[in-house]
Amino acid sequence: MASFEVIGGQPLKGEIVPQGAKNEALQILCAVLLTSEPVTISNIPDIRDVNKLIELLRDMGVKVGKLSSDTYRFQADDVHLDYLDSEQFAAQGRALRGSVMILGPMLSRFGRCQLPKPGGDKIGRRPLDTHFLGLEKLGGKLTLEGTDFYKISAENGLTGAYMLLDEASVTGTANIVMAAVLAQGTTTIYNAACEPYLQQLCKMLVRMGAKINGIGSNLLTIEGVEVLGGTEHRMLPDMIEIGSFIGLAAMTGSEITIKDCQIPELGLIPDTFRKLGIELEFRGDDIFVPAQDHYELATYLDGSILTISDHTWPGLTPDLLSVLLVVATQAKGTVLIHQKMFESRLFFVDKLIDMGAQIILCDPHRATVIGLDQRNKLRGITMTSPDIRAGVALLIAALSADGRSVIENVEQIDRGYQFIDKRLAALGAHIKRL
Repeated sequence: MASFEVIGGQPLKGEIVPQGAKNEALQILCAVLLTSEPVTISNIPDIRDVNKLIELLRDMGVKVGKLSSDTYRFQADDVHLDYLDSEQFAAQGRALRGSVMILGPMLSRFGRCQLPKPGGDKIGRRPLDTHFLGLEKLGGKLTLEGTDFYKISAENGLTGAYMLLDEASVTGTANIVMAAVLAQGTTTIYNAACEPYLQQLCKMLVRMGAKINGIGSNLLTIEGVEVLGGTEHRMLPDMIEIGSFIGLAAMTGSEITIKDCQIPELGLIPDTFRKLGIELEFRGDDIFVPAQDHYELATYLDGSILTISDHTWPGLTPDLLSVLLVVATQAKGTVLIHQKMFESRLFFVDKLIDMGAQIILCDPHRATVIGLDQRNKLRGITMTSPDIRAGVALLIAALSADGRSVIENVEQIDRGYQFIDKRLAALGAHIKRL
């Protein structure tokens, strides 16, 4: 198990380029299963979860060619359906949350798929009901073997249907869309997720020959086609990493330029950091964060304290709340962080309290942060990364803290952030992988 040794309290400076979007990659890569023709994808992040998914596709028979450090060509013209019955496939599926994204493409094109309950971050309940209910409405027949092995089939193919999703699940919507594009007839999905990454998937499928209307809204209409072709696709930069770098600059009083951000796709992220008092300057498609030795939280017009909460798009992504919470620890003022979607994601605050932060964990979903206004720096400690997003939030805290910190279990961070230690060291961070 690897660790990071961090000597904090050093201001950073320079430019950094965000990686390709992890959450987009897990959808886009599985979409290559929908066609026998070549699909070329660029700006793929070199991170553990994405590399495991590429390995899974290769073992399933997809031809994988690496064209450059971030560009691959995939061709699924000889998928090995019998591989789904192997113990190796079961082990791979259990180790990777993103493996659930093969269900829609495999069911739509080949008429069957199976999968063990996938792994991923332990951040509370993450049910797959939206995936299966949507696929069942299209004609899939679901059976459960034991307590955690799912089998789904459609011997006579899938048929378009109207559905109102019980939740606007991003991965659930993506799975249903990938199943519907090859189904017979028309599929209407109401309360569909409309995140930029889901829009990217839909636009890619349209280039492959799919017929999808309503992209960017919560009402998608899909007219099924018989076959899809190949395409080329470039992924967006990772909005969570961009937000993490903004938070890093604020906490360490650093001057950082984040390059090629695709700013129009960031939604509420820049304005949310501005509510924390963080200055941001857009320079073309770059975000310049000047060095600040002080930032003050906004309040509402009636004087009540600021509340920051997550919501489905176009609301604030839940993946950034851990970083925003850490940034608030050194602001002037008080803020309530309300994590609505995952009941275990705020449990990492005990480590911040050990570092000297003033935080009241109200319940599994809410934490009140009383900012220290830079009067008292956090102090370095030894801690463990519980999940991807909390892990990078703790790394930001450690880089701002006085003294030495050790972050254990950094494989969790590696799942979502490529070469993060080397990239931060290039900005002047004192970070070493043990």
